[in-house]
Amino acid sequence: MAATAQTSVAFAAGGARTLPVQCTLAKPSTTFVSAWTFSKMGFNSLKLGYGKNNTLPSRKLSVRAARTESQGVSLGFRAPHFELPEPLTEKMWTMEDFEAYPALLVMFICNHCPFVKHLKKDIVKLSNFYMKKGLAVVAISSNSVVTHPQDGPVFMAEEAKMFNYPFPYLYDESQEVARNFGAVSTPEFFLFKKDGRRPFELVYHGQFDDSRPSNNVPVTGRDLSLAIDCVLSGQPVSSVQKPSVGCSIKWHPGSGLQ
Repeated sequence: MAATAQTSVAFAAGGARTLPVQCTLAKPSTTFVSAWTFSKMGFNSLKLGYGKNNTLPSRKLSVRAARTESQGVSLGFRAPHFELPEPLTEKMWTMEDFEAYPALLVMFICNHCPFVKHLKKDIVKLSNFYMKKGLAVVAISSNSVVTHPQDGPVFMAEEAKMFNYPFPYLYDESQEVARNFGAVSTPEFFLFKKDGRRPFELVYHGQFDDSRPSNNVPVTGRDLSLAIDCVLSGQPVSSVQKPSVGCSIKWHPGSGLQ
């Protein structure tokens, strides 16, 4: 059943305006309005420079070669414990670092995947917006550096600094955290809510929006932002959720998960 929050703020070129928010996902043919919509203002064009030994695969080949949907995790799933390093600061982060927040967004991303690169600037913008409203955000890279050295910790630190990530970008070298979460793709989004002293419980495991590399659909962030709006306003999140689509997580050779 749809639940409606009282008001919300949408950003457009002409400034902020108050809009109603409904905590149900609109069908693809309907018009969507959420608390946060993207403005193209304020983006800097940033590019990472990789050396000759770290040449990224071509955009077209990467999109066609690896297209994986998020799957297999039930809503209500409790966020598993983790303890992972942040290459940029060398700090260790655990789930306990986020216990004081009412909601937590865990994103599995990486450096090289064209699906992640397509959304990267907008993920940063969305995170900046909602972190000011009380959302905790963390990103994790679990890709094997044996097969994809450009996703290793040195390059992760460069990426986090270059794009000014407002969230910690953590390195899951053993890939145990990805397995515990049931993550299979990049990007993959897990939104958890917390009621009092209860553990974080999964309320959204779906896509950022309908935009994909080369499909000419504008990036809006509508699906994920709507879910965050609902959680932060105390409204239920619709269980009708489209899976995130991206590159497969690059498992270590011999792990049996390739």
